[in-house]
Amino acid sequence: MNPALFVSLYLDTTMDERITRRAALCGLGAGGALGLAGCLGGGGEGDGGANNGDSGTNGSNGSTAGSSGGGGSGSGPVTIGVLQPLSGDLQYYGRLALQGILSGFAYKADSDPLTDVSTGPKSLSVGDTDYELLVRDTELSASTAQSLATDLVQDGDVDMLLGCASSAAATQVIDTVTKQAGVPTMIGPAASAGITADSGTCGEMVFRASENTAMDARSGGTFVADQDEVSRVYLFGADYSFGRAVVNNYRGVFEQAGIEIVGEKFVEQGYSEWAGLLDNAQSAGAQGIVAGFTVQTLPALFRTYLTGGYDFRVFGGFATRVTNQIIGETLQDTLGTPLTTQKLRQSNLGPFTTRYHWNQYDNEINNQFVESHTEAYGIVPDLFSSGMFTAASAIVQAVEESGATAGAEIANTLRGMTVADTPKGQGGYTFQEYNNQARSAMTIANPIPTKDEFGESWGAAVMPSTPVATIGADGTTIPSDSEQMNCSL
Repeated sequence: MNPALFVSLYLDTTMDERITRRAALCGLGAGGALGLAGCLGGGGEGDGGANNGDSGTNGSNGSTAGSSGGGGSGSGPVTIGVLQPLSGDLQYYGRLALQGILSGFAYKADSDPLTDVSTGPKSLSVGDTDYELLVRDTELSASTAQSLATDLVQDGDVDMLLGCASSAAATQVIDTVTKQAGVPTMIGPAASAGITADSGTCGEMVFRASENTAMDARSGGTFVADQDEVSRVYLFGADYSFGRAVVNNYRGVFEQAGIEIVGEKFVEQGYSEWAGLLDNAQSAGAQGIVAGFTVQTLPALFRTYLTGGYDFRVFGGFATRVTNQIIGETLQDTLGTPLTTQKLRQSNLGPFTTRYHWNQYDNEINNQFVESHTEAYGIVPDLFSSGMFTAASAIVQAVEESGATAGAEIANTLRGMTVADTPKGQGGYTFQEYNNQARSAMTIANPIPTKDEFGESWGAAVMPSTPVATIGADGTTIPSDSEQMNCSL
């Protein structure tokens, strides 16, 4: 074939794909109003439009970030729409996720990560391929995430979408944009297991490298069951997708292991009247409770637990730096200062599952990641960091292996792929062919007083210990034949 003709056909195919996506979004049903605004070229304000002045391809910072400056001479660029909450109460989640993404690209490029974690375009190169990241602030709002994703696909001509820290936002983007337009979407760090387990949200174009609540429960529940110290548990969770996913998955693991569930209760986020509920768990004979909550709820629960004289243990997931700062202050207030390993052991808190923390993996990739991340951002990598690093690493690997930059080809290569470079080691994540969820090892750790060397870069009074146990990748994710797996690609 004539080379010029080949290039022409390739460009026509790519353009057809984008025109088809645009047409699909213009004809949306429930989301039709958003799609129509984009088709007419309008830029709605408020909840339905782009936010913080980052509509189109120019962000609020009005500049292109990155030392590489998009100067690669090879194929590309690969344009990726990045959706994260970069303002509001949980902006730490979005910033942490973006730092992980930038660190993953930097590792593959053998360069330092970009330090700008604001909205707007960010250009970088890996080898001969240029990447353009169009970063948008979802404000942790599902409707804002949908509006921004629609704009990125219609007007930003993105090859992929990457992000969403909120499971509600991720679900809405999948329903109204990913599936309608057929655009590959790498979800993360949104953690609801249902995203890659329920038939309504999973799909050929939906991927997730980030760990999820089922992985929390299967690894943590397996460890608890194997210790033969707890035979009766009470399950608590937040009354939304995250908390329900935690409880549902712990229930499944415990029931299979023969552990009795003596009670179950869901409460709204920020619930604070814990004395009565913890009394109920004590009266029911619970030897342990599971707490499926985030920073809005955990401090009040822990404060009540630590001052109430309860004799059951508390299990769950080791949280982010921000949550541990608040929990650490709570522990200092109730147990006294200085915190000691003995005080924490006697508190009956943990051990806890960790999706990832900086001190859980000793390998060359993670060591370099921790060093570069700390130098660039002033903090050690945290709970979401490994999954988002791996998401970026996987995209680069898919481009290199396929030799293509179009989203459909990247997606085809991602399916079933083992990711070579990850903080959990070489080949530490593999995308399962039946639901595009990456499986990886999980660790179990106890809370310990923060070591002096991490006083500034972690900044919380407690940190995870070195691993008490590691649950291998084959034992962390929902199997294809499980009743909880309703996804078949």
